[in-house]
Amino acid sequence: MKYIIAFIRILFLALFLFLLVNGKVLLWLTLFAGSLIAALIFGRVYCGYVCPMNTLMIPVERLSKKLKLQTAKTPRWLRNGYFAWITLGIGIVAMLLSKRLLHINLPILPFWLAASVLVTFRYKPEVFHNLICPFGALQRTFGRFARLSEKVNKDACVGCKLCEKVCPSNAIVVSSEDNKAGIDAALCHQCTNCSQVCPKSAIHFGK
Repeated sequence: MKYIIAFIRILFLALFLFLLVNGKVLLWLTLFAGSLIAALIFGRVYCGYVCPMNTLMIPVERLSKKLKLQTAKTPRWLRNGYFAWITLGIGIVAMLLSKRLLHINLPILPFWLAASVLVTFRYKPEVFHNLICPFGALQRTFGRFARLSEKVNKDACVGCKLCEKVCPSNAIVVSSEDNKAGIDAALCHQCTNCSQVCPKSAIHFGK
């Protein structure tokens, strides 16, 4: 399964680069807009399978760990959760003004691609996914209403916390009260990392 998922991510990354090189970024933004509607049903599949930033962040995180550059700390000024919305607003205004006044298309997507890589060299992926990425802020808002998502069978869960360790967005947490895992659909990328490592097959995609 993980090889199929990796192949899908690479295909979408190639599509993104093709559209970027050919000046068809609007088509990618249209794809993103459609993914917000899909998130209401299937959750944040865009973040888990389509997003070029996430695809690049995966190998960057592995490299960062090997070089011992990554820290578990989160910058204090990011913790209130507002920064992603601020960057979203600034990005929209900058794109509109550059188009209207300068008659150019501001390369906002390549900027965020570079930012995601740089941030992940130092911090865990969840910092960028949950606290910085403006696209993630929108996906989080729509994904919280997902009719389908990764769910935990509490009866089968043994609280081993393997799922916690592999989640890129800190969407899954084992409760200290009942020692059972729970998944936040608003944060979950539907990437199946958790279900792949679960020794009891307690995590499944469904209602």
